[in-house]
Amino acid sequence: MLGTSVLVAGVKARLRAQGINYRELASRIGVSEPTIKRDLARGNFSLRRLDEICRVLGVGVSDLAQPPESAPLTQLTELQESMLVADPRVLLVAYLVTNDWKFPEIVNTFELDPNELVTVLLKLDKVRIIDFRPPTRIRKLASRNFGWRKDGPVQAYFLRRVVPEFFVGRFDGGGDELRFVGGTLSAASMLRLQASIQRLAGEFDHLAQQDSRLPLDQRKRCSAILGLRMWEFSEFAKLRGGRQQRRVPAGRKISR
Repeated sequence: MLGTSVLVAGVKARLRAQGINYRELASRIGVSEPTIKRDLARGNFSLRRLDEICRVLGVGVSDLAQPPESAPLTQLTELQESMLVADPRVLLVAYLVTNDWKFPEIVNTFELDPNELVTVLLKLDKVRIIDFRPPTRIRKLASRNFGWRKDGPVQAYFLRRVVPEFFVGRFDGGGDELRFVGGTLSAASMLRLQASIQRLAGEFDHLAQQDSRLPLDQRKRCSAILGLRMWEFSEFAKLRGGRQQRRVPAGRKISR
């Protein structure tokens, strides 16, 4: 049995590596922030609470004994990203493994025979996105939702291939939802919306981790794109041209 101090150190290391603060962790497992702080300060938490924390972090209890440098990667290198987008099979397997799919589940669901899958897993192991121990043992080294490099290979692939295909759909399925809103906002309001998007993405990640333990036939593949940017529809921008909004002093009218 791992010692309490080792468990607490492992939890803290992975919280730092994944950019999860105490408030977010508390929200994901349904307790108060002071409760989390007290539990980690005293090392006085139940096995159930420890299991909930491990679920959020995407690790097992035994993984907490690993040194901090083996905590899940939250940012891939240029080389790692380039390898992912160079081969759809590699990208698919990396996505599945970071979402906790097992070797038999991948083989039984996709057109990859065991030998092909082993070849892909060895490639991912070589660049340390996963730790693969033949014949079928896989341990992910990258977090489920690793960050993209700005203007890097994954972001370029996503914008070129994924976004157009995603939005060409009808969004008329039972669980589908599509909303587009536009307006003019202050800098403070944009920051507030950014925080809301981060919370919603965190909730999606939490639910995905929670449901990863269910059988495959009880889960449906789904995706969400969350974005906020200063942007104006091109047809509107054409009508605006190079004009800036004219400021009219109080009490004066614009001459016609």
